[in-house]
Amino acid sequence: MVKKTNRKFERIRRHIRVRRKISGTEERPRLCVYRSNTNLYVQIIDDVAGKTLAQASTLDKEIKTKHANKEAAKEVGKLISKRAAEKNIENVVFDRGGYIYHGVVKQLAEAAREGGLKF
Repeated sequence: MVKKTNRKFERIRRHIRVRRKISGTEERPRLCVYRSNTNLYVQIIDDVAGKTLAQASTLDKEIKTKHANKEAAKEVGKLISKRAAEKNIENVVFDRGGYIYHGVVKQLAEAAREGGLKF
């Protein structure tokens, strides 16, 4: 009998595998993406100090689109790059969170690059 794969468990396994290789420092913090069915969440994290330096999500008041779609991803990407610029953060390490670099995650990354983040 073929067993059904648990997609959430597989994503967490991919995320752990990626996190072994990348880590955020003070000079180059980690841009972490989490995507739920309804919302997008992005954080810039300094893993050495264990602090979140900036965050943005579709729940913010500045975001007009309140769903986890490509339009919302563009808005969140621009907002996180603006908030990072306010804190003088220019270079980051992109952590896609175990998601494939396609669709919403790709749009978010491209919008963050357009906003001035380098990764």
